[in-house]
Amino acid sequence: MRQILLLILLFVVGQWFVKALRRAQAQERPDAPPQPAAPPRSAGEARRNGGARPRTARPASLSEPMVRCAECGVHAPRSESVTAVGQSFCCNEHARKYTARSAGQDRAAR
Repeated sequence: MRQILLLILLFVVGQWFVKALRRAQAQERPDAPPQPAAPPRSAGEARRNGGARPRTARPASLSEPMVRCAECGVHAPRSESVTAVGQSFCCNEHARKYTARSAGQDRAAR
């Protein structure tokens, strides 16, 4: 029984030591982003933390909507895209190819 208690004590001390090392490394590098907090494992741990949940990083929203090129399928920012024949394109060359092909199909249909 003493051996099991000794092993548990060594494990707890080891965990404490690892946390202390990580804190020391984080203080040495202030430019590094902070490490996210782990979610509480139990209700008791949540109560000890004041019931607060750790904040998770949210993905940054796109500053500009992306549009898909009707010719090749590449996504490009709306401000950099070319619009022709009601479609969006990634460059002028693809817009010309698409309009030439659609004009050729219109002539063949007549």
